[in-house]
Amino acid sequence: MGILEKIAEIEREISRTQKNKATEYHLGLLKAKLAKYRAQLLEPSKSSGAKGEGFDVMKSGDARVALIGFPSVGKSTFLSLMTSTESEAASYEFTTLTCIPGVIEYKGANIQLLDLPGIIEGAAQGKGRGRQVIAVARTADVVIMMLDATKGDVQRELLVKELESVGIRLNCPKPNIYFKPKKGGGLSYNSTVPLTHCSEKLVQLILHEYKIFNAEVLFREDSTPDEFIDVIVGNRVYMPCLYVYNKVDQISIEEVDRLAHRANSVVISCGMKLNLDFLLEQLWEYLALICLYTKKRGERPDFSDPIIMRRGASVEHVCHRIHRTLASQFKYALVWGTSTKYSPQRVGLTHIMEHEDVIQIVKK
Repeated sequence: MGILEKIAEIEREISRTQKNKATEYHLGLLKAKLAKYRAQLLEPSKSSGAKGEGFDVMKSGDARVALIGFPSVGKSTFLSLMTSTESEAASYEFTTLTCIPGVIEYKGANIQLLDLPGIIEGAAQGKGRGRQVIAVARTADVVIMMLDATKGDVQRELLVKELESVGIRLNCPKPNIYFKPKKGGGLSYNSTVPLTHCSEKLVQLILHEYKIFNAEVLFREDSTPDEFIDVIVGNRVYMPCLYVYNKVDQISIEEVDRLAHRANSVVISCGMKLNLDFLLEQLWEYLALICLYTKKRGERPDFSDPIIMRRGASVEHVCHRIHRTLASQFKYALVWGTSTKYSPQRVGLTHIMEHEDVIQIVKK
């Protein structure tokens, strides 16, 4: 019996089982087995076949965004509109067969946009180059999920399910669970909040499924068995996702209004070039990027060449970005902008910078 058959059998068993207090241990055990088989499925096969065309693209620019969606939803049209790269677009499915990179220039930042081939149902099992597409998506900072507004919510649910089955968690924080395997001493189990989904017996059963008998487990929030399994496996990727509904010019205004008010969603039309500027603003927020400007002593700030950093970057991070030896020669910095109480403020290495601050660094 192959791994795919085992996965299908466990999924059938889960859907057949009623969810109540009596079956929660059984369900927890099935979910642990399912996660284990899916992890085996993602491992590359030992016998390497003939080398195909390269799929992954070298990371460049200040951030990386992956375009994911079913075939013929407008990914290639979107890439051609937003960047200077031409991606072949046609009215038939699977026009794009490999990963095509483009660069969006916005607020002084270079954002790498990857146009990936369309995903089909069963991509996680390797159908239609699904595994390579999902592997590239794991390396991105933000996922843009392109959806066809005329198809309703079917595509969104299917894609989220496909990505979850390969360990990509969209728009959800990392579970606040401390887990550390030990050499001996059995299971040390504790929680700082009352748990409604997990119990010590269930945690022990799940750990035994992974052949872990000695470990420290501390729950700092009321987590589900699925979240606990994610922590044990440890290779899950938590990333922000923007659901972009394309082709809104083909649906009613009430439906557009409903889609636009959903969480993490933006409605656009690539054909009529509607709402693309708002999408870029949202993307900038999700990437959490900030622009910083440098200033030499006695001169005006250089607004032509900004330094792009992540939100929450300190003066020390800025020093490392300019030159690796600068932090060791650092004396103090003068900062103008919203992060200071008054301008200019003299600050140290730990000062947190904000968007469009101006910095002048003084060396020893």
